[in-house]
Amino acid sequence: MKIKKFGIVGCGMIATFHARAIREIGAELVACYDTLPLAAERLAKEFGCKPYSDFKAFLADPDVEIVTIGTPSGAHLDPAVAAAKAGKHVIVEKPLEITPERCDEIIDACDKAGVVLSTVFPSRFHPSSILMKEAVEAGRFGKQTLGDAIVKWYRTQQYYDSGVWRGTWKLDGGGALMNQAIHSVDLLLWLMGDVAEVAALTGLVAHENIEVEDVAVASLRFKSGALGLLEATTAAYPGYLKRIELHGDKGSAVIEEEDVVKWDFAESRPEDAEIRESMTNRLSGGGGAADPAAIGHHAHAKQFADVLDAIENGRTPKIDGREGRRSVEVICAVYEAARKGATVKLG
Repeated sequence: MKIKKFGIVGCGMIATFHARAIREIGAELVACYDTLPLAAERLAKEFGCKPYSDFKAFLADPDVEIVTIGTPSGAHLDPAVAAAKAGKHVIVEKPLEITPERCDEIIDACDKAGVVLSTVFPSRFHPSSILMKEAVEAGRFGKQTLGDAIVKWYRTQQYYDSGVWRGTWKLDGGGALMNQAIHSVDLLLWLMGDVAEVAALTGLVAHENIEVEDVAVASLRFKSGALGLLEATTAAYPGYLKRIELHGDKGSAVIEEEDVVKWDFAESRPEDAEIRESMTNRLSGGGGAADPAAIGHHAHAKQFADVLDAIENGRTPKIDGREGRRSVEVICAVYEAARKGATVKLG
């Protein structure tokens, strides 16, 4: 019997995107849970599922086979572990958790329960990202030399004031890096490999009454020997599309949100002209550059479909818990380097 019945934990903004993705892949949203009954009832009314305000009752629902978690970042651990122990497969919205140690607890619980765990990083499923990965694996960049992730977004003060958890270390786990730029950090690691050491500066420059950074810059040394740069902010009006730039001694390429804006290699191939032509001006929205709700659910749908296929075929999903942990480890190292004013080695 194919597993395809979902339950959602946390009925805030991201839950709507999860629910749309579930519907798009032909699966069924059967239940949702939130500590605020009205939030669960709102989502249930829109998508035709059963609302719960009792978490134990939600987990006991025999129809729920897969749980997606969209609570605040620092509140992923407990529901993820409980869902695993209840025998449910688990999909956790990014970040997996806010420290590597808390990520490990989720990973261990899912391993012990024998359930599939996936961390939501839909940007990996964009055609532009896949093209970049294929070029890396084909050796088209030659020796990789430099990899940059640039996220210059804008969030109003009202955004941070809209929830007591926003901008806190305990529940947000960080600012522009942990909450917004983590998608680009994940892509950079996927394309460039593991990081050996980081140096960094962070600052709270433009916003008030929050604990975390709204600007961060970090220099990276990858284990391959290549260098890299992270730039992240939520204080760059009006907000620009995120960029990933890869360079090597035989090629360079740049993706901007879902577009390929540069595609230059020493050894050209017949498909290169078509890529340059077809992979521009294909954005589905602003990518959340200025509005956190201005994202599409299309890549979420692709990732959820991959998880269902992984369950059915007994394989690891493309983005499992261990993959989700990598970006958290790097971001926490960036924070540590900024606090200490010293280079931090990873691993």
